[in-house]
Amino acid sequence: MPDPAPPISFADGKLLVDEPAPGVARLRIVNPAKRNALDHPILDAIARVLEGLEARCVIVTGANGMFSAGYDIGEIPDEEFEARAAQLVAHPFSEAIDALAAYPYPTLAAIGGHAIGGGLELALSCDLRVCAREVELGMPPARLGLVYSHTGLRRFIDAIGVPRTRELFLLGRYVDADTALAWGLINRAVAAEDVEATALDMAVELAGRAPLAQCGNKRVIRALLDAHAGLDPDLERELIALRATSFASADLREGMRAFAEKRAPRWTGA
Repeated sequence: MPDPAPPISFADGKLLVDEPAPGVARLRIVNPAKRNALDHPILDAIARVLEGLEARCVIVTGANGMFSAGYDIGEIPDEEFEARAAQLVAHPFSEAIDALAAYPYPTLAAIGGHAIGGGLELALSCDLRVCAREVELGMPPARLGLVYSHTGLRRFIDAIGVPRTRELFLLGRYVDADTALAWGLINRAVAAEDVEATALDMAVELAGRAPLAQCGNKRVIRALLDAHAGLDPDLERELIALRATSFASADLREGMRAFAEKRAPRWTGA
């Protein structure tokens, strides 16, 4: 059997794409200096790569013992924070998420390290998730002063229901893999050393199923979820404005600083 082709590099080496098995594509986030945080080049590359793939299954994973720490907004200067942070999560992040959700064949997140914030939503946008028992999955908006997107919250409600979504977001919970499995946030919890092999075995199995059935069933599931997700346009504008207000707030800047400095934030409500 010939050796597999080397990975193709995108986003200045921060996204590697290879074919670990016939019909299976793997997207690996490689941004170790920032715990695989998602920036413009990575997110743009994910959306662009998915548009050109024909693989019957796509694995999304991270390198260096981390899945992803979420949006890369920690080093944006205060004077640019509102515009640049809002731009990051509104454009390339939503496009990457939408591209994963719209991919016609099954997608699978292999979570070998912590998945936080937008990194967890990226994993949740895949059809299935395999997770190392040793990792934590977390949603820190309540710790940061951030109003999360209504589309992102809908994705969590669809996956784990309203009570657990409230617990995850309103408490800023970090949960272990066993809890995530009980909640339905992941599909399988395995030892860290088994994540890649388990994910690849599942991907090969998924890629080997009838393609018309895979595409059709995925489309039906998505259509059923979308059928109850519509909002009145005025209400949707209100929810978007709430999120924009949080990006402009002093509390979000304080929350980001306190998070980085590992101290309790001093909230002002402004």
